[in-house]
Amino acid sequence: MAAPMRFARNAEIYGEGEPAEYLYQVASGAVRTYRMLDDGRRQVIAFYLPGDMFGIEGGEVHLASAEAIGEAQVLVVRRSSVFARAEREGEFARRLWTLMTRELERVQQHSLVLIKNAEERVAGFLLEMAGRHTGTMAIELPMSRQDIADYLGLTIETVSRTFTQFVQSGLIALETSRRIQFRNRAALCRLNA
Repeated sequence: MAAPMRFARNAEIYGEGEPAEYLYQVASGAVRTYRMLDDGRRQVIAFYLPGDMFGIEGGEVHLASAEAIGEAQVLVVRRSSVFARAEREGEFARRLWTLMTRELERVQQHSLVLIKNAEERVAGFLLEMAGRHTGTMAIELPMSRQDIADYLGLTIETVSRTFTQFVQSGLIALETSRRIQFRNRAALCRLNA
Protein backbone atom coordinates (compact mmCIF):
# COMPACT_ATOMS: atom_id res chain seq x y z
CA MET A 1 0.00 0.00 0.00
CA ALA A 2 2.85 2.41 0.73
CA ALA A 3 5.37 4.10 -1.55
CA PRO A 4 8.88 4.84 -0.22
CA MET A 5 10.17 8.42 -0.47
CA ARG A 6 13.59 9.80 0.47
CA PHE A 7 14.05 13.14 2.20
CA ALA A 8 17.28 15.04 2.70
CA ARG A 9 18.28 16.61 6.03
CA ASN A 10 15.80 19.34 7.04
CA ALA A 11 13.60 18.68 3.97
CA GLU A 12 9.91 19.37 4.51
CA ILE A 13 7.63 16.34 4.26
CA TYR A 14 4.45 18.38 4.67
CA GLY A 15 3.57 21.84 5.89
CA GLU A 16 1.15 23.18 8.47
CA GLY A 17 -2.22 23.88 6.87
CA GLU A 18 -1.64 21.58 3.89
CA PRO A 19 -4.26 18.94 3.07
CA ALA A 20 -3.82 15.77 5.14
CA GLU A 21 -4.18 13.33 2.23
CA TYR A 22 -1.46 10.88 3.29
CA LEU A 23 -0.22 8.94 6.31
CA TYR A 24 3.49 8.38 6.83
CA GLN A 25 5.75 5.79 8.46
CA VAL A 26 9.46 6.29 9.13
CA ALA A 27 11.45 3.50 7.45
CA SER A 28 14.88 4.94 8.31
CA GLY A 29 16.18 8.13 9.83
CA ALA A 30 14.06 10.39 12.02
CA VAL A 31 11.35 13.02 11.57
CA ARG A 32 10.25 15.97 13.70
CA THR A 33 6.88 17.70 13.67
CA TYR A 34 6.71 21.32 14.76
CA ARG A 35 4.74 24.55 14.72
CA MET A 36 6.05 28.07 14.41
CA LEU A 37 4.72 30.31 17.15
CA ASP A 38 3.54 33.87 16.49
CA ASP A 39 6.71 35.27 18.06
CA GLY A 40 8.91 33.29 15.65
CA ARG A 41 9.92 30.52 18.05
CA ARG A 42 9.67 26.92 16.96
CA GLN A 43 7.83 24.35 19.12
CA VAL A 44 8.83 20.78 18.31
CA ILE A 45 5.78 18.61 18.94
CA ALA A 46 7.16 15.12 18.39
CA PHE A 47 10.05 13.00 17.16
CA TYR A 48 9.35 9.95 15.01
CA LEU A 49 11.85 7.10 14.72
CA PRO A 50 11.89 4.01 12.44
CA GLY A 51 8.57 2.17 12.64
CA ASP A 52 6.64 5.21 13.93
CA MET A 53 3.67 6.53 11.98
CA PHE A 54 2.87 10.24 11.75
CA GLY A 55 0.64 12.65 9.89
CA ILE A 56 -2.47 11.30 11.61
CA GLU A 57 -4.95 14.18 11.76
CA GLY A 58 -8.50 14.41 13.00
CA GLY A 59 -9.38 16.98 10.35
CA GLU A 60 -8.61 17.57 6.70
CA VAL A 61 -5.39 19.61 7.12
CA HIS A 62 -2.10 19.17 8.95
CA LEU A 63 -1.93 21.08 12.23
CA ALA A 64 1.89 21.06 12.16
CA SER A 65 4.77 20.76 9.72
CA ALA A 66 6.97 17.68 9.41
CA GLU A 67 10.57 17.51 8.24
CA ALA A 68 13.40 15.01 8.13
CA ILE A 69 15.98 15.50 10.88
CA GLY A 70 18.69 13.86 8.79
CA GLU A 71 18.53 11.67 5.71
CA ALA A 72 15.25 9.77 6.03
CA GLN A 73 13.18 7.27 4.10
CA VAL A 74 9.45 7.51 4.70
CA LEU A 75 6.68 5.22 3.51
CA VAL A 76 3.70 7.21 2.23
CA VAL A 77 0.15 5.91 1.82
CA ARG A 78 -3.09 7.64 0.89
CA ARG A 79 -5.27 8.25 3.92
CA SER A 80 -8.37 7.20 1.97
CA SER A 81 -6.74 3.81 1.20
CA VAL A 82 -5.99 3.24 4.89
CA PHE A 83 -9.57 4.10 5.90
CA ALA A 84 -11.02 1.87 3.15
CA ARG A 85 -8.88 -1.05 4.31
CA ALA A 86 -9.88 -0.41 7.94
CA GLU A 87 -13.57 -0.63 6.93
CA ARG A 88 -12.96 -4.04 5.31
CA GLU A 89 -10.57 -5.58 7.84
CA GLY A 90 -11.39 -5.57 11.53
CA GLU A 91 -7.86 -6.48 12.64
CA PHE A 92 -6.38 -3.64 10.60
CA ALA A 93 -8.91 -1.24 12.13
CA ARG A 94 -7.90 -2.38 15.63
CA ARG A 95 -4.20 -1.82 14.85
CA LEU A 96 -5.03 1.65 13.52
CA TRP A 97 -7.03 2.38 16.68
CA THR A 98 -4.10 1.24 18.85
CA LEU A 99 -1.75 3.49 16.89
CA MET A 100 -4.03 6.48 17.35
CA THR A 101 -4.47 5.90 21.09
CA ARG A 102 -0.68 5.56 21.55
CA GLU A 103 -0.21 8.89 19.78
CA LEU A 104 -2.82 10.49 22.03
CA GLU A 105 -1.11 9.05 25.12
CA ARG A 106 2.24 10.41 23.92
CA VAL A 107 0.77 13.89 23.47
CA GLN A 108 -0.85 13.76 26.92
CA GLN A 109 2.44 12.67 28.52
CA HIS A 110 4.33 15.44 26.73
CA SER A 111 1.87 18.05 28.01
CA LEU A 112 3.02 17.23 31.57
CA VAL A 113 6.47 18.58 30.69
CA LEU A 114 5.25 22.12 31.28
CA ILE A 115 5.05 21.68 35.05
CA LYS A 116 8.57 20.23 35.43
CA ASN A 117 11.92 21.94 35.96
CA ALA A 118 14.77 21.67 33.43
CA GLU A 119 16.45 18.64 35.03
CA GLU A 120 13.16 16.76 35.21
CA ARG A 121 12.36 17.62 31.58
CA VAL A 122 15.74 16.46 30.26
CA ALA A 123 15.67 13.30 32.40
CA GLY A 124 12.17 12.50 31.11
CA PHE A 125 13.29 13.10 27.52
CA LEU A 126 16.27 10.76 27.85
CA LEU A 127 14.08 8.07 29.40
CA GLU A 128 11.48 8.52 26.65
CA MET A 129 14.16 8.07 23.99
CA ALA A 130 15.62 5.06 25.84
CA GLY A 131 12.15 3.52 25.99
CA ARG A 132 11.95 3.70 22.22
CA HIS A 133 15.18 1.69 21.82
CA THR A 134 15.38 -1.96 22.74
CA GLY A 135 17.10 -2.81 26.03
CA THR A 136 20.41 -1.05 25.59
CA MET A 137 22.40 1.04 28.01
CA ALA A 138 23.25 3.57 25.30
CA ILE A 139 21.19 5.53 22.79
CA GLU A 140 22.03 7.54 19.71
CA LEU A 141 19.99 10.75 19.52
CA PRO A 142 19.27 11.73 15.91
CA MET A 143 18.16 15.22 16.93
CA SER A 144 20.24 18.27 17.81
CA ARG A 145 20.37 20.02 21.19
CA GLN A 146 18.28 22.80 19.60
CA ASP A 147 15.61 20.25 18.60
CA ILE A 148 15.59 18.92 22.17
CA ALA A 149 15.32 22.45 23.57
CA ASP A 150 12.41 23.26 21.24
CA TYR A 151 10.70 20.02 22.25
CA LEU A 152 11.11 20.62 25.99
CA GLY A 153 10.37 24.35 25.97
CA LEU A 154 13.89 25.21 27.16
CA THR A 155 16.85 27.13 25.75
CA ILE A 156 19.69 25.27 24.06
CA GLU A 157 22.00 26.59 26.81
CA THR A 158 19.80 25.05 29.51
CA VAL A 159 19.72 21.69 27.72
CA SER A 160 23.51 21.68 27.29
CA ARG A 161 24.07 22.75 30.91
CA THR A 162 21.73 19.99 32.12
CA PHE A 163 23.55 17.36 30.05
CA THR A 164 26.82 18.58 31.62
CA GLN A 165 25.28 18.35 35.12
CA PHE A 166 24.12 14.79 34.41
CA VAL A 167 27.63 13.83 33.25
CA GLN A 168 29.23 15.40 36.33
CA SER A 169 26.71 13.66 38.60
CA GLY A 170 27.46 10.29 37.00
CA LEU A 171 23.95 9.82 35.59
CA ILE A 172 25.09 9.63 31.98
CA ALA A 173 28.24 9.63 29.90
CA LEU A 174 28.53 11.34 26.54
CA GLU A 175 30.38 9.03 24.16
CA THR A 176 29.80 11.63 21.43
CA SER A 177 27.59 14.72 21.38
CA ARG A 178 24.65 12.50 20.42
CA ARG A 179 25.51 9.09 21.90
CA ILE A 180 24.33 8.83 25.51
CA GLN A 181 25.51 6.06 27.83
CA PHE A 182 23.24 5.52 30.84
CA ARG A 183 25.21 5.23 34.10
CA ASN A 184 22.42 5.63 36.67
CA ARG A 185 19.00 5.11 35.11
CA ALA A 186 17.35 4.79 38.54
CA ALA A 187 18.43 8.33 39.44
CA LEU A 188 17.05 9.61 36.12
CA CYS A 189 13.77 7.83 36.90
CA ARG A 190 13.64 9.52 40.31
CA LEU A 191 14.19 12.93 38.65
CA ASN A 192 11.39 12.17 36.19
CA ALA A 193 8.90 11.03 38.86
